[in-house]
Amino acid sequence: MAGIYLHIPFCKQRCNYCDFYKVLSLEHTERFTEALKSELIERTNYLDSASVHTIYFGGGTPSVLTYEQFNTIFETVFQQYTVDEDAEITLEANPDDLTSEYLHMLSGLPFNRLSIGIQSFDDAELKAVNRRHSAKQAIQAVNDARKAGFENISIDLIYGLPRQSFEQWQQNLEQAFRLKPEHISAYGLTYEEGTGLWKQREKGIVTELPDELMLRMYRYMLQQMSEKGYDAYEISNFALAGCKSRHNSSYWEMIPYLGVGPSAHSYNGSSRQWNKPNLLSYMQGFEQHSYTPEVEMLTENDAYNDFVMVRLRTREGIDLNVLKNKYGQPYYEWCLAQADVYCSSGHLTRTDNRLHLTLDGIEISNSIIASLMKTD
Repeated sequence: MAGIYLHIPFCKQRCNYCDFYKVLSLEHTERFTEALKSELIERTNYLDSASVHTIYFGGGTPSVLTYEQFNTIFETVFQQYTVDEDAEITLEANPDDLTSEYLHMLSGLPFNRLSIGIQSFDDAELKAVNRRHSAKQAIQAVNDARKAGFENISIDLIYGLPRQSFEQWQQNLEQAFRLKPEHISAYGLTYEEGTGLWKQREKGIVTELPDELMLRMYRYMLQQMSEKGYDAYEISNFALAGCKSRHNSSYWEMIPYLGVGPSAHSYNGSSRQWNKPNLLSYMQGFEQHSYTPEVEMLTENDAYNDFVMVRLRTREGIDLNVLKNKYGQPYYEWCLAQADVYCSSGHLTRTDNRLHLTLDGIEISNSIIASLMKTD
């Protein structure tokens, strides 16, 4: 079992909170599609013939591609890989791209899941982070996607946006619930170095919301998600019954995946590989049959640290029996010793030989994960 992630780096506009690699021009989409096709063919062996159960088009903004470009990519994937009949196939999309005509086009392709980057239902908040859609377009996109036959829709939200009040966050959630998406991803805003928002903060144009308000927003969201039937299966991800993101869950379950496209990462259990974030060198490399990804072979510590990092973020937590069987007694004892102080402080619980974050623990999860990791 494995997954494929396809990084489509093109964006029409730069959101000022985003530090992902992107290209603000659609000039090379056709040339890029051919390079992506070449990479899919050349790296077939990376997954060691495992069947593909998830395919994810991420970005950038994949919804800038045409039917013909998507079709070329799908033909290559289905020719080169064994794709499960019930594979989850996701497209990330911006609301303003999802016109009725575009959605009708998508319904003729193998996509069976849409992930719509809404972020906010407040026009002032959208403008503050340089999103290119309106609240009205976001609502219309979800409704039109339903009409086009999509039955598995995820939406992204961000809390802690500049000058956002608690009441505005409440209204965002209320609007989200009215749309009844199958899945909601909701992230606290972070100011990544070098982004437009980070530069605005450095100049004093915007200020981060107080930690106390961010925590209040998060706790309120957890309460509301539970009341509305959304399972908090990961710190920032919530799903109705049977609608967890199978692709993202694969990351947290450490299932191998191939990442193609500039800046995409891959993992197969023994190594991590990644492409440099440079579209031109990516395309030229595959045109000249000279491109090779960067490679890092995983040490025992790397493998253990990956396990701790991804598993502790999930509702299931760290299965200590699995940890002992996979990584041995020394890692098992190290993890328990490091976790003891957090169990005593109420930030972790140990039940059925599993370590779980408590609500207080979620709020300092990065620190806890770092403490449980092992360095050389």
